[in-house]
Amino acid sequence: MKTNTYTVVIEKGEDGYYVASVPAIPKCHTQGKTVAQAMERIKEVIALCLEEEPAPRYQLVGIQTVEVPFHGRPAPAQA
Repeated sequence: MKTNTYTVVIEKGEDGYYVASVPAIPKCHTQGKTVAQAMERIKEVIALCLEEEPAPRYQLVGIQTVEVPFHGRPAPAQA
């Protein structure tokens, strides 16, 4: 069986849940109580998203960090 590989971004929300999203597929995201649960769920969501519409043909190049002046609430601490 042919497979495709997608980059998954995992973030920890304020509520403690892990949010998984796939930048290459619009509206493709889910959450879980653990990283493992979020990863299992994102596989299901990817399949559902691709049933609706094929993924665009582009590749994630990278994730960058940027500093901006502080003007309000401090950003959450990085893990």
